[in-house]
Amino acid sequence: MIIWFDIDNTLYSASTKISQAMGQRIHAYFVSMGLDEDEASDLHFKYYTQYGLALRGLTRHHDIDPLDFDRKCDGTLPLEELIQPNPKLRMLIEDLDRTKVRVWALTNAYKNHANRVLTILGIRDQIEGVVFCDYENPNFTCKPEPEYYHNAMKQAGISDPSKCLFIDDSKQNVVAAKKLGWGRCAHFYEAGLEAMEGGKLKTLGQNGDTAASANGVVVITDLEDLRKVWPDIFSK
Repeated sequence: MIIWFDIDNTLYSASTKISQAMGQRIHAYFVSMGLDEDEASDLHFKYYTQYGLALRGLTRHHDIDPLDFDRKCDGTLPLEELIQPNPKLRMLIEDLDRTKVRVWALTNAYKNHANRVLTILGIRDQIEGVVFCDYENPNFTCKPEPEYYHNAMKQAGISDPSKCLFIDDSKQNVVAAKKLGWGRCAHFYEAGLEAMEGGKLKTLGQNGDTAASANGVVVITDLEDLRKVWPDIFSK
């Protein structure tokens, strides 16, 4: 089996406000293209909604360098000020029974950001592999597209989706994985906290936002809950 961890707003809490800092940088990038504030906000949200990531809309409809986008947005995040090494998280991952599960990360970020976060949290050496959005590929895929999950399995060398366990803060992402036959999915849901999606700030659990309710998806509010919902994959 493979246990797949999403990274942003999953391996660390939305209370860090990293998504807000990222949203501000992406908005500034749109403005730098000559758009006014309202146009930038509207297009940011449109591309996020339509393509899953604002960058995918930018690469399809504008002459931009995705790696320049990465340097100016993800690359300038003051992550060292917002997150710190997390011994409790490290212990959780160390306690996974490696005779039963392999540990991978599955993110919509680029590899630079993904590895940076994992390193700061102090768990990079515990992660066998990272599946990321390949910004260098003009037609890169992202969650929740089926092709992204299929590619992840291919990279990890696993063919049976029922042997995939997945944790993500996005309801759409876990439901999509479950529809593809992934064996166990957990929706990491921090009701009451704010997060930014497509440049729009939302409060989890308000204005119609709900936790995943699909069959086979469990809802957790703390990663430590995994010990209770999936006790068989832990060695202690």
